[in-house]
Amino acid sequence: MPKFVLSSAAHLIANAIGLVLASLLLPGFSIGLLGGVIVVLVFTVVSVVLLPIIRKVSEKKIPELLGGISLVVTFAGLLITELLVSDFAIGGVANLLAATLIVWLGALVAGVLLPKYLFPSLAQPKPKP
Repeated sequence: MPKFVLSSAAHLIANAIGLVLASLLLPGFSIGLLGGVIVVLVFTVVSVVLLPIIRKVSEKKIPELLGGISLVVTFAGLLITELLVSDFAIGGVANLLAATLIVWLGALVAGVLLPKYLFPSLAQPKPKP
């Protein structure tokens, strides 16, 4: 299977794990049953689109932001997803901040473990040209 497809599947699964963790741990953070797939897809697409934009802006204007770029992307991704998907609610500013950490951490752990155990071809080093 193409590496792009495997990588996309790994991102979707990792984000789904992070979002499910947040919905289990935070009261008021809810993902509707039917909208769950849509929430994961929208959140992943928003995150993939925002990452290079925020990286480029932070390199030029705010280089200090580079260390926390994934947290910023997760924060913005949650906000934008809540605006776009009616079956998704964060439940306030405190939940938004906590969810940012939970989703980021869940996706980070899943992103490390998935290539190792579920998609081993993604864990192989890239060949040098």
